[in-house]
Order: sequence, then structure tokens, then C-alpha cells
Amino acid sequence: MRITHVAVERVSLTSDKPFESVLAAIRGGIGQPDMKKLWEQIWSAGSFQTAEAIVSAVLGPTGLMQFGEFNDGEFIRKDRGIGTPQAMRLLIGNPLIMKQMTELVPDAASYAPVTVLVDEREGKVQVSYDRMASLLSVYGNPGATKIAEALDAKIETLVGNAL
Repeated sequence: MRITHVAVERVSLTSDKPFESVLAAIRGGIGQPDMKKLWEQIWSAGSFQTAEAIVSAVLGPTGLMQFGEFNDGEFIRKDRGIGTPQAMRLLIGNPLIMKQMTELVPDAASYAPVTVLVDEREGKVQVSYDRMASLLSVYGNPGATKIAEALDAKIETLVGNAL
């Protein structure tokens, strides 16, 4: 068994904007494809170039898309009640970027897409995510780290515009 220790840089930003506004702004910056349909189109594509075009067509203005979401806050509210702070976890990325990183560092597939957490804390909205470059730096592949840094910049822009 091999164990790799990964140091993670966690970015957390706070906003005075309402939860719904921050979440809507993040969603507005990313593509929102029907994932089941998208994967069917990608897997049935006759070539990588066709698959690349399919992905490119569904990316948002940041070059990113949403893979899925988990309404953690709503689940907690089932137990604690309506006044419980909201929390939404979004899986955001780009399959083309994932491919590039994974070709260089196979373990990159464990970390992408990026999880962006939007939640309420102490009357404010917090947005948090882990920098992909920090996750991949331990693997010592400068090419993968450079790709991860570009992905991090896209996430940073997306979140910054939402706040």
C-alpha cells in the first residue's frame, strides 16, 4: 500500500450578499448541461474532436460547467428545521482540463471536478474550495501543476465575480 500525503490550500471568501445571489452568480458563470445527455453524447462521439466540440458548446463564460450539486443545507434542515443555515456544494470543472491533468498525473482524476461550497456562517455567505494546484503539487509534475493553476484561476475568477 502506498500512502501519499497531500497538503491542501483551502480558499475561503466571505460575502455580505444573500446566499441566493451568490449561488445564482456562480451558476451564471458556468454551463449547466444535462449531464446524463452530455455523457451520452460524449461517449457516442466518433472522435475526440467531436467530443471536444460537444464539451466546448456547454461551457459557461468562465470555461467551466457544473457536473452536479449537493444541497447539504436542505438535508440538514430536515433534522434541524427551517432556520438552519443554507449550504450548497457544487462540482465545477471542465472535462477537457480534467483530461489534460489526468494524462500527466492519473491521481488528478480523484480531485477533479473542483468542489465549491457555498454556505451561510454567522450571518454571512462563505464560498470555499481547494486549490487544484496544491492537490497536484505533491506529484512533482510541472505540466500538471501549470494546468491546475490555470483551472484555479478560472475558479477564482468565478467566485470573485459572484461575491
